[in-house]
Amino acid sequence: MSQLPVDTHDPKAPPSQTGVHASADSERPWPPAAAACGKLTCPFWTTPKFPLRRLAAAALLAAVASTFAQAPPPLVRNVELQPLVAQVRRLIEALDYLGEPFSETDRTALARAMSQRDADAADKLQRILDARVLFAVHINLDLSVGVALGSANPELVEGGWRQFLVKIANDPGASATLLAVSPNAQSVSSTDNSRRELTVSDDHFRQGGPPAPVPPADRWLDLQSYDAQPLRPTLSGLALEYRIVQLYSRDAGRRKAKVAFTVGRETPDRGIRNDVDVFFTCRPAREINLRVLNENGQPTTASFTIRDRAGRVYPSQAKRLAPDFAFHPQVYRSDGETLRLPDGMHDVRFEYGPEAVPQTSRLAVDARTKKLEFKVIRWIDPSKSGWWSGDHHIHAAGCAHYTNPTEGIHPPDMAKHILGEDLKVGAILTMGPAFDYQKQFFTGADDKASRYPHLLHYDIEVAGFGSHRSGHLCLLRLREQIYPGGDSLAHWPTLCLNTIRWAKKQGALVGTAHSGWGLQPDPTPGASVVSADMGRWIRSPGTDRGRAPGGGRNSGELRLVASLDLPNYVIPPFDGIGANEYIMDVTHEVPGPDGRLVPAVDFLATVDTPSVWELNIWYHTLNAGFRTRISGETDFPCIYGERVGLGRSYVKLDGQLSYDAWCEGIRNGRNYVGDGKSHLMDFAAVHVPPPGEGGPTAVVHLGERGSELKLARAGTVKFTARVAARLNERPDPAIRARSYAQKPYWDIERARLGESRDVPLEVVVNGYPVARQIVAADAKLREVSFDVPLERSSWVALRILPSSHTNPIWVSVGDQPVRASRRSIEWCLKGVDQCWSQKEMHIAAAELPQARADYEHARQVYRQRLSEADVE
Repeated sequence: MSQLPVDTHDPKAPPSQTGVHASADSERPWPPAAAACGKLTCPFWTTPKFPLRRLAAAALLAAVASTFAQAPPPLVRNVELQPLVAQVRRLIEALDYLGEPFSETDRTALARAMSQRDADAADKLQRILDARVLFAVHINLDLSVGVALGSANPELVEGGWRQFLVKIANDPGASATLLAVSPNAQSVSSTDNSRRELTVSDDHFRQGGPPAPVPPADRWLDLQSYDAQPLRPTLSGLALEYRIVQLYSRDAGRRKAKVAFTVGRETPDRGIRNDVDVFFTCRPAREINLRVLNENGQPTTASFTIRDRAGRVYPSQAKRLAPDFAFHPQVYRSDGETLRLPDGMHDVRFEYGPEAVPQTSRLAVDARTKKLEFKVIRWIDPSKSGWWSGDHHIHAAGCAHYTNPTEGIHPPDMAKHILGEDLKVGAILTMGPAFDYQKQFFTGADDKASRYPHLLHYDIEVAGFGSHRSGHLCLLRLREQIYPGGDSLAHWPTLCLNTIRWAKKQGALVGTAHSGWGLQPDPTPGASVVSADMGRWIRSPGTDRGRAPGGGRNSGELRLVASLDLPNYVIPPFDGIGANEYIMDVTHEVPGPDGRLVPAVDFLATVDTPSVWELNIWYHTLNAGFRTRISGETDFPCIYGERVGLGRSYVKLDGQLSYDAWCEGIRNGRNYVGDGKSHLMDFAAVHVPPPGEGGPTAVVHLGERGSELKLARAGTVKFTARVAARLNERPDPAIRARSYAQKPYWDIERARLGESRDVPLEVVVNGYPVARQIVAADAKLREVSFDVPLERSSWVALRILPSSHTNPIWVSVGDQPVRASRRSIEWCLKGVDQCWSQKEMHIAAAELPQARADYEHARQVYRQRLSEADVE
């Protein structure tokens, strides 16, 4: 695709609003599109019949007389009145909605003209509308497009949107989409993530290869067509119609832009210019000083989502650079900072993470708007009880982050987002993309941008290099960030367990990432379906080997059966980057810093992939007797770009918050995970000996003394907790309509019971719910308790699924280990073989002998535990 040149004309120079692109000696008709009609005067245009040099001279004189004077576009003849009147009514309605209505004088004149039925009525309507036309577009029979400037005053406002009309003479009756694009309207940043095309201009200029370079300073414009009701996204096919184009200026002052129009994806090149240069005057916006206060009246940082009545976001996402991100609508502002907004009505959503109540207000900006104050309203503060929130999986580069003008984001910008979401710990994980640039920020200590109690700390995710094909790893609390033998990525191990061995020697906390990827229910030979978006593959009698639709092989019919079973016993493909090699790694112990053996895997990541996929493997390995904990993560901005902290861990600490202590709390399982909209604090187990037995009451709190309560024999244990949750009073139909395999994967809305504000709190024993209480999600903190009889050694947890989940408390009966289910152990054993079948090909030859031995070790461990289990 041809690229529009970017004019380097001095914006301070006097503008020429002629719209003429031929030389002064040209005798070609104007506008240029008329040439395609094959005669000097196109039947759909009134074209001047004199040499263009005279037209240019006249235009120049007009420009001297008035900077913005421009002749109205030609009238289109032979227009049918009825469809034009219907179109005018839709324009009036649309411009009313967009906040730039016609003046009372124009409305009266339009109404008068629409009521007439004489031959001049169409001309009268055109003359009234043409005063607001900035671009006149002529579509020729061959779909080539000519463009000229209209008579509207090209005035914009900094940080705001203006509406202009586009007049279209449609010779062929085209009904495709008319696209308006500009090199000046491309996003100010670029990314390697092909999914993030923010503007129509981005998409247009990237067709056929990288676009011609445009300096960020020249990418000051944003533009879009208004295609919503009462208008339509495509042309009507009428000989004449008017459309609305919306223009946004990032800057104040004089600016020049080149604007082009195409029909459909691309307009044929017939030597006719389909672009026009426009000189704009951009009036400055209002600068508004912000007071941003927490619930105690102290200065803080929070998020602001600002939209106008048309739903357009301020500031424009396409014009943002850090700390404002282009891939979500909100911006973060601290107390004492400013926002620049144009005059008009704005809807403001003020948020401070999931522990605060979102507040919305309508703001009228005018000359009197100097200062605004916002104060947080909390519904809960777990940190007051020693429960500190954190997200161990955040990225400052890669995925939705830009690669230009810098390779990702710097620490102060990431810190603003962590502060604004009231996330107490934010672990920024450097991964493959931009690794060599981002590695400079690793220090092994909290970053200097931290502001207690909001800590920013850099660590590593093994993603895009090394052993990543066997499952990504989160390596937290590292002292050295690069594997020995090099200073970048090429030399890292290809077996996860070898990476883990290195990390554990320096005392790192090791866990999986986005655990569910590769563990989605999938058909295996001879097995049949689980739902493509929410279930498991069930064997259907008479079916052949097969795969799900779109999954490759498809020989034989598969019966689709929806299921949300937890646990379920279908062997997943183990073909992704989640907790795949975990099925082998969890069976190993490796040397720690002092040489003593420690578990290879400390935690399994949750909350950022479908809950069934994550929890199923965790439940099975717990049933097999392993004690891996869970931690909550977001994987920002890869899985979720909405905000940091969508997935969280709340860790109980006795003293001051520190990153080391927070990580150690996860290692000990002294935490619960979730979306921050429900809370399961102070989970504990209490055993009172029956009358006649004597002995003290035994109490174990989550994460203390190994989270283990020891009983001499079977008995009843009381489990207690403090529980709170908050749901909006009205259900969210958008979330409720989605399957559990669609985002958001974890959200309290999914736990809502019917139309109520209630959610189920469940006690889970060895993977199955055994007791339930209905809890009102009304933001109130409640004491709950359950009496649970236990006949054998078990693990017990609380959950509000899929919103929050505690780590387990283990109850040991008669000093016997947990061997809760033979079926679970068999599932794990088969999982080892399935994982090896998918991962062997990705392991370097030099590591294969070690890998074979490690996988065989896992088989032997599971076989031994299977022999010890007596419960199906």
